[in-house]
Amino acid sequence: MAVFGEFGLQSGVLCDIIEVMIIKRDLEQEIRNRIGSGKTIVIYGARQVGKTTLLKTIFDDEDDVKWMNGDDEQTQVDFQTADSKAFLPLLGNYKTIIIDEAQRIENIGLKLKILHDNYGDKIQFVATGSSSFDLANKINEPMTGRKWTFWLPAPSARELVETNGYENELANLDNRLIYGSYPAVVRDLPNARITATELASDSLYKDVLSLGEIIKTDKLRNILKALALQVGGQVSMTELAGLVGIDRKTVDKYISLLEQSFIIFRLPSFSRNLRNELRFSQKIYFYDTGIRNAIINDFRPMDSRPDAGAIFENYVISELKKKCPLDNIYFWRNTDQQEVDFILERDGELTAIEIKLNKANAKLPNAFVNAYNPKRVEIITKENCLLKLTEN
Repeated sequence: MAVFGEFGLQSGVLCDIIEVMIIKRDLEQEIRNRIGSGKTIVIYGARQVGKTTLLKTIFDDEDDVKWMNGDDEQTQVDFQTADSKAFLPLLGNYKTIIIDEAQRIENIGLKLKILHDNYGDKIQFVATGSSSFDLANKINEPMTGRKWTFWLPAPSARELVETNGYENELANLDNRLIYGSYPAVVRDLPNARITATELASDSLYKDVLSLGEIIKTDKLRNILKALALQVGGQVSMTELAGLVGIDRKTVDKYISLLEQSFIIFRLPSFSRNLRNELRFSQKIYFYDTGIRNAIINDFRPMDSRPDAGAIFENYVISELKKKCPLDNIYFWRNTDQQEVDFILERDGELTAIEIKLNKANAKLPNAFVNAYNPKRVEIITKENCLLKLTEN
């Protein structure tokens, strides 16, 4: 494999990738369909996944759009002191008001409710948030029935294939596994290591630690490193607490905060009370493998990594989550150590997926097949993963 410098980047498609300025997002048409529906549009997603770029793609051709940023101190002050009448000078004659990083604005849910109830018939309000902490907890209740909510992850394999072409993405698969799929990484592979490291730092410091709820920052970092090193394995909160040196309740709290900042997500175990099933186990994966590798500062090429299988499993499961964010997803394991990597439950029917880096002849355990008779069975390997992940 040809490489670029020390980073192990696969050659042949670098210029094509750098020239790509806009990654076409599947969510674009869904949002366009909701404009003018009489509801506020709320978009969640980690920092730098492309929320602002997506909205600029949709609204930049219009002159009557006002952009506001919750990170800006003046915007925070404007919202802090404004009531329904005091908002008028801020709104002007704009038809669309976009509030980026809305979670930074105190009482954002109540403020959006005031805006929506008083001006929502004339103005399309859009709010984005890089973490779901305040945005989720403080918007859901006051904005019940008043909003459309969307989740925007880092670009999916399907979106990258549509943007860059199948052959380019196939050639870059190792780069996606090592450096992740954030737009800034995809567009500038020679600086992928630096960019992925900065993105991991932003996710940790600008979102999680800025909340003020994390007292022992070193413990949070140790939790993240421990989770990164056991990707694909079952996670015991009790063992994790003992490893890091804090109580289990604090571990649970920190992991919940990491989930809400779109760094990690849980995969619970699937069970319908068969005697030998593991009923209360869970696995934890990273939304982006580049962030995972940055946390442990390990960007070695796939062919020289002892954790290559775990990275591939994390990548595939993260991509599957992007494909079915509203469905019930699980893994399955029994006391005989038989396992199914990924289970999708939709409308009472099961899809079961085994993920193997190089094993094309893998099959599901008979114990699971006989007990649950899944409607669909898939084996995903490195050779077929792009085809499988880009299917409907």
